Amino acid sequence: MLFNSFEFLLFFPLVTLIYFAIPHKYRWFHLLLASCFFYSFFIFEYILILFFTIIIDYFAGIWIEQSQGKSRKTALIMSLVANIGVLAVFKYYNFFIDNFNTVLFKINPNELIPHWNIILPIGLSFHTFQAMSYTIEVYRGNQKAERHFGIYALYVMFYPQLVAGPIERPQNVIHQFYTKHEFNFTLAVSGLRLMLWGMFKKVVIADRLSVFVNQIYNQPTDYQGLPLIIATLFFTFQIYCDFSGYSDIAIGAARVMGFKLMKNFDRPYLSKSISEFWRRWHISLSTWFRDYLYIPLGGNRVSKPRLYFNLFFVFMLSGFWHGASWHYVIWGALHGVYLIFGQLTKSIQDKVLNLVRIPFIQKSIHAIVTFMLAAFAWVFFRANTNEDSIYIVKNLFETNSHSFDQILGMIGKNDLYLIIISFLIMEIVQWQQRGRSIAAWFDAKPKWQRWAAYYVILFMILCYGVYNNSQFIYFQF
Repeated sequence: MLFNSFEFLLFFPLVTLIYFAIPHKYRWFHLLLASCFFYSFFIFEYILILFFTIIIDYFAGIWIEQSQGKSRKTALIMSLVANIGVLAVFKYYNFFIDNFNTVLFKINPNELIPHWNIILPIGLSFHTFQAMSYTIEVYRGNQKAERHFGIYALYVMFYPQLVAGPIERPQNVIHQFYTKHEFNFTLAVSGLRLMLWGMFKKVVIADRLSVFVNQIYNQPTDYQGLPLIIATLFFTFQIYCDFSGYSDIAIGAARVMGFKLMKNFDRPYLSKSISEFWRRWHISLSTWFRDYLYIPLGGNRVSKPRLYFNLFFVFMLSGFWHGASWHYVIWGALHGVYLIFGQLTKSIQDKVLNLVRIPFIQKSIHAIVTFMLAAFAWVFFRANTNEDSIYIVKNLFETNSHSFDQILGMIGKNDLYLIIISFLIMEIVQWQQRGRSIAAWFDAKPKWQRWAAYYVILFMILCYGVYNNSQFIYFQF
């Protein structure tokens, strides 16, 4: 079920009303059933895959807690192999077969291995990583093994963040399912407001930008220069508004029922470096890789060559997590190169920027360069194939074959006005978030101002939202 669908408009209030109406001891079951229904709206059979890993990890957690020595590690390895195995089969099988067939074709073109024609389960990478974090935390002693099978299943399947995160940790969430949440008007208002804001970013900004982005990126060889640059810049904001919009709706929906999920975005395009960008972008995933891969590899407590290897390897793997294609791997590896280059040239950067005496200009230069690097890397993320990404990179700055008036006609004058107005609204809100809670700032405003803002955002969603059943970009991961 999509958040930006009519079905969810009925599903969410009904589930929430029932949640508060029934006794606390039945609420976990109600949420589990609702989550199963929510996920089965995509393809029902894929619930079986979820329950396969849920059963394995449930018993693995108990085994880990009750065992000592090698037995604990064996249980952890079995859990990780099961989760990674499911991910490898459904997400990466065809990728490995394609690469193997490339080699095999040169040896014997008549003996190629056929593809497995199966649809990737929605959000498989997200709930796989969330499940893995459970057994790892139990192994580390940071979380007690959950004995209530239904509660553990709900931890993996909690519908607001089931499909695209945030990727939660068990110690942050599981105990909340045992807490009796009374209806809290302040939390409900805050959650609904966040959901409204997320919907605005998704259907008014992201989906409107996607029309032009798809037109260019689906046929990139028809364009050179300015159309490719504009489409790349549009996608830079499209993916932010799309994914952060999903996170806002997920966090808001959980908040209405009294649950607290972790923050997933913090104005990433205002970052002054790529490392800061990754502390602000998809926070739940970047901290997952930091805690479960980067630090176990030695983190930054190693020699310089090993540090550079750790950075490159983790980000290359992050790219591979996003998609079973080499252009995703290149995207991740490129961010790894950015970080390594930043480490190697830090002293030079400081000397150059020290020539500029004004701190605001220094910060602005850092932010602009970081934004441009991130936007360039998105080319490899958005391109449909490796060949497309190479073509776009080669032709980004070629002589433009389209006049500005032609490009304006492709975007649509009215759409461009809407995009500009929507951007201004988003930037005003994000400007108010500097160093403080936007919710607290908003609540301090007079009632008429708050309701005027609600009506403006709701009006734009209803009148200017793009409703084409467009799923969120990160659902494919």
